[in-house]
Amino acid sequence: MMKYSLGLDVSNKDIHCCISAIDIYQNVTVKASRKILNTQKGFRDLDDWIKRNHKQTTIPFVICMEATGVYYENCAMYLHKAGYNVSVILPNKAKKYLQASGQKSKNDKIDAKGLAQMGAEKSLRLWEPMGEYFYQLRELTRHDQSLQEMKTVISNRLHATERGMYVNQDVVKQLRSQLRLLEKQLEASGKLIDMHITANDEVCVKVTKICTIKGLGIKTVATLTAETNGFLLFDNARQLASFAGYDTVENQSGRQIGKTRISKKGNSHIRRILHMPALSVVRHNVQPFMGLYDRTLAKHGIKMKSYVAVQKKLLTIVFALWKRNEAFDETYIKKYTEEKESALQLG
Repeated sequence: MMKYSLGLDVSNKDIHCCISAIDIYQNVTVKASRKILNTQKGFRDLDDWIKRNHKQTTIPFVICMEATGVYYENCAMYLHKAGYNVSVILPNKAKKYLQASGQKSKNDKIDAKGLAQMGAEKSLRLWEPMGEYFYQLRELTRHDQSLQEMKTVISNRLHATERGMYVNQDVVKQLRSQLRLLEKQLEASGKLIDMHITANDEVCVKVTKICTIKGLGIKTVATLTAETNGFLLFDNARQLASFAGYDTVENQSGRQIGKTRISKKGNSHIRRILHMPALSVVRHNVQPFMGLYDRTLAKHGIKMKSYVAVQKKLLTIVFALWKRNEAFDETYIKKYTEEKESALQLG
């Protein structure tokens, strides 16, 4: 055998497990399967079961699971601390792989088997747990986003109710009360995010420098750093853009040339939080964002497409400033961008 692989299909209450092995002829065979509880006791049982079925410790062993909400995190952390090689993949990536493998049926047991096969056949990036500081910051920023979304829903509902044919004042009164409560909670949530940022001197200094970009606020930078674990797992801006779903997807076959668009197969929280800052930097004529907006708009004439390009540029510049621990400067950024583009053309 060349490698053992454990596939875990994680749900709220239980986890379906499947151990497979791949030989030198690329044949994948199932060695064992079972179901455990998604609890600490279940994780200990899983650890014992792995040791019973992976006696040839000299042969590599990997664990593959999907990023199913937050339900996978405790199991992934336990196995990571136990010294196992854990890979966490996006659900859409696993789905495409299973479809390409010819899987027609779908249930938890089949998914676990498919994940085990995926781990055996492919070399997947190993998972690293998020630090507690950024994990807590992520909880705060996502809660703030949830409050903002609820406020938008209630505001729209109130607007429609007040302009209806027969206005029910009791409903209007309750909706206004809900709005006032949400506004108070949003204000408190913003203060909690600010307090969490200032609690870490290094992070506070970096966030303050990045916020020198006119139109970019603390909440935006907090969300970007929280969703990326302080940009810890990214070696370059291309990896970050792919993680956020800003990587481009082509649709071309023979003479047929379809539209090129962003994949949107990534972190939606990042794309959402960059929407308003992109509008803001263009409105305030901040370079190099305004120049990018004008060039792309002149090319295809679609405003929203140009704003998306600005979002991607914002993300990559925030990444560069964070890594370099520098403040934003339009002249420096322009020079840095020109040098990079010139190097790419020469290459």
